[in-house]
Amino acid sequence: MQTKHQIRQLLASAGVVPNRRFGQHFLVDLNLMRLLVDSARIGPHDVVLEIGCGTGSLTSALAERAGRVVAVEIDPKLAEIAGSQLAGAANVTLINADVLSSKGMLNPAVVEALGGSPKRRGRLLLVSNLPYDVASSVTINLVKGPIVADEMVVTVQKEVAERMHASPGSKHYGSLSILLGSAGAVEALRVLKPTVFWPAPKVDSALVRFVRDARKCARIEDMALLGEVVSLFMGHRRKMVRTCAKHAPAELGGRDFLMQVLERCGIDTSRRPEQLSPAQYVDVANLCRP
Repeated sequence: MQTKHQIRQLLASAGVVPNRRFGQHFLVDLNLMRLLVDSARIGPHDVVLEIGCGTGSLTSALAERAGRVVAVEIDPKLAEIAGSQLAGAANVTLINADVLSSKGMLNPAVVEALGGSPKRRGRLLLVSNLPYDVASSVTINLVKGPIVADEMVVTVQKEVAERMHASPGSKHYGSLSILLGSAGAVEALRVLKPTVFWPAPKVDSALVRFVRDARKCARIEDMALLGEVVSLFMGHRRKMVRTCAKHAPAELGGRDFLMQVLERCGIDTSRRPEQLSPAQYVDVANLCRP
């Protein structure tokens, strides 16, 4: 792990400064970095995905515990620094690219790197100080697949953390809460003040852990369809459920069919989408299958 002074020296020697466009805020509190790594409970057979590896500070700690680490860094200058710092880590694959493709999906190069290894004996973990602008998209992608994470331990903007573990009916409850809640459990571990990062962001952050639940996932018959159902209703979250059904596309059977599904699920159609639980969304999606 690298101290704030060491990171500043590495950047200065390369003639670069933190790039605001990439949301570069380096976690420099070593105790919190250890907490991040420890909270992931990494085993020697696990594959770890790190997004926004920066100068490789966290990456080196991950490589000491994991079977393999796939580290992604969009900034070519930082990727070069990280490559130099991690030259002796044979179990690290460094990818200089945007983790997301143009359609908001995981970059095919990242998917290939994660799926191209022999069948894993361990888990696939996301352990990262996530750049703020990709946090929601990355976590949703790793829940919906095709590459799914067994566990995610990440630092994110506090507001995103609140959306990740929000309960039905709360102001932060939305698509992110529903998809994560339908597939596992989210736990907020620690609120992080701006001073633990360099440069300091203008908002608080949080350390969050998501653990996939095999029993919950077994109930989901079609994750893509679940995503469509959630998008339909949460796109009209302030309206009553029966009003949302009017907007049901043909792929979901149209209004009349969806109203029948809601009745079969025992859902009061005068309620609002933000009041339905993740399990209820799963029930609706399962009955919408062709």
